[in-house]
Amino acid sequence: MTGTNGLILIDKPLGPTSHDVVARARRALREKRIGHVGTLDPLATGLLGLLIGAATRLSEYLIEKDKRYRAQVRFGRATTTYDAEGEVTRETGRAPERAALEQVLADFRGPLLQRPPAYSAIKRDGQRAYALARRGEEVVLEPRPVTIHALTLVEWNPPEAVLDVHCSSGTYIRSLAHDLGQALDVGAYLSGLRRTAVGPWTIEQACPLTDLEAGTASILPMEAALPDWPVVALDADSARRIWHGNTVPLGEGWSGPLARAYNPAGAFFAILRADPQQGVWRADKVLLEPA
Repeated sequence: MTGTNGLILIDKPLGPTSHDVVARARRALREKRIGHVGTLDPLATGLLGLLIGAATRLSEYLIEKDKRYRAQVRFGRATTTYDAEGEVTRETGRAPERAALEQVLADFRGPLLQRPPAYSAIKRDGQRAYALARRGEEVVLEPRPVTIHALTLVEWNPPEAVLDVHCSSGTYIRSLAHDLGQALDVGAYLSGLRRTAVGPWTIEQACPLTDLEAGTASILPMEAALPDWPVVALDADSARRIWHGNTVPLGEGWSGPLARAYNPAGAFFAILRADPQQGVWRADKVLLEPA
């Protein structure tokens, strides 16, 4: 399959890292240019988008996509990593009442400042925070703005809750679990996590990693990564102008600021950025030759 450009939606199993999945995809597809959209921890399962070939150049347009998760939160205990792998830092053995949990969930909906876990890939002084934490150094990361669009209690089997979380990119579900335990004064950690959606993609569209390795996974076209973007159809001369770094007229009825550019054969080959002051489209990124 060398030379393939597109998107594959994988249902990541428990155990491998996102990097492991990419490595296995590279071997299966015999393609070096593969990257993932949104990291999943080894203990997390669910939707992981893989960009293949020229589609890897679309990653910067996808990193801000909202995410959706089913999160299992266990109350009565807190850990260093905010998940089941960490050392226990607090043990109360208590679970909150359902009414108290429901009330606290309301406080976490909407925009908020969230402190990332010390055991995270965020860099501090040029080093990954988790590397510093593993060496026993104290790591306190600055809170970051995130938005939790929806937070719903799906199941309540004390001491464990299952939550449906719809959040902005950059939200740490491990931090959410830990913070809920803090707010309820009982301690909590993330005991399980499944990502069910990234932007417009859902877990129902994903295939097992084994399907990819067996050669039976569906490879979606590159434009599937940006399904809600406007389209600009270019004639051969305009497509060549974009290829050579020149501009083309913006035209009427444009909507922007970014659009997918197609050549006369109907192939998606470039990202355009609108310059309304000059009345032109400029190439933001050229992915393939125009013909």
